[in-house]
Amino acid sequence: MSLTEPPPDNGAGTATDPDDQNRPADAAHAALHDRIAADSLTSRRDYLRIVATVSGGLAVGGIGVASGILHRHGDSDDGAPEPRKIADRLLPGDSIAFRYPDEEDRAVAVRLADGTLAGYSAVCTHLACAVLWRKDRGSEGELYCPCHEGVFDARTGEVTAGPPPRALPKVLLVEEVDGSVWAVGTTRSGEGVREGLCRQLGDERPGLAERLGCPGAAGAPAERSRRT
Repeated sequence: MSLTEPPPDNGAGTATDPDDQNRPADAAHAALHDRIAADSLTSRRDYLRIVATVSGGLAVGGIGVASGILHRHGDSDDGAPEPRKIADRLLPGDSIAFRYPDEEDRAVAVRLADGTLAGYSAVCTHLACAVLWRKDRGSEGELYCPCHEGVFDARTGEVTAGPPPRALPKVLLVEEVDGSVWAVGTTRSGEGVREGLCRQLGDERPGLAERLGCPGAAGAPAERSRRT
């Protein structure tokens, strides 16, 4: 029965009260209004719950990264990672995404216009979103986090815009004579290349540590420092 359809004749031929005719329609309209109101309230509650969950997740993630609970690129003290070939060749302006030193460690390598190779963690130091390479931004391109508009210098990894609190950790790259590009180590955020390599080499590769002049390596780097 439609809401505007009059009730059927009761067969007795007696007249019906107009108010009685309107009562079913009024009741149906009231029920429909209550249903819509209830659905709207549920939708609003669901929306607020989703927003609260997402916001809470971002906050927990940020606290975890900042406090060191969550994994950060290059944080491992298990020694120097094994070298890994990441590209047969990388031309100026090109970039490549890869995983290093472990499969959970997102990284990016770029070749700047002057031929310089640069490698970084591709995990933003703000809330661990993915960092992307934008070739056509600025004079040398930029590393960009789309989550909160974070920007990092392509040559140094330092923060140039947005909320990230620290520079991107570096991935150390070398290029072989055949043009292939290899990842050979990592640094922590704010750590120099030599410092990061020395930390990871430890006692595993004393010859290379000595050549780098790492503190405590065989070959008396302290002697060299006193002479310089």
